[in-house]
Amino acid sequence: MPLDRRELYSSPNGDRWFLIRDPVTGKVFIRHEANIPSGGQVTDINIGAFLSGAGESPEHQALLHLIGTLVEGVPRDQRGALAERRHGRRHRGSHH
Repeated sequence: MPLDRRELYSSPNGDRWFLIRDPVTGKVFIRHEANIPSGGQVTDINIGAFLSGAGESPEHQALLHLIGTLVEGVPRDQRGALAERRHGRRHRGSHH
């Protein structure tokens, strides 16, 4: 089964970055395809490692923009609840 891929960014020198999802395993990662003059090497990068090491690069900004589009349709009051569920911070019946 082919990988699901979405191009994040293509640099002026021909390097390309893709957001990849393996439909069999569910694994999601970044794939960097270097340009031919640089050897054309393909490197798969864990999303966490990519975000922590990419800084302010255009490919980093492209991924952050894509992530931002995923929450645009979620009402603002539900975003906090979604984040709490993801991080296991929901405390039922607790009082401060």
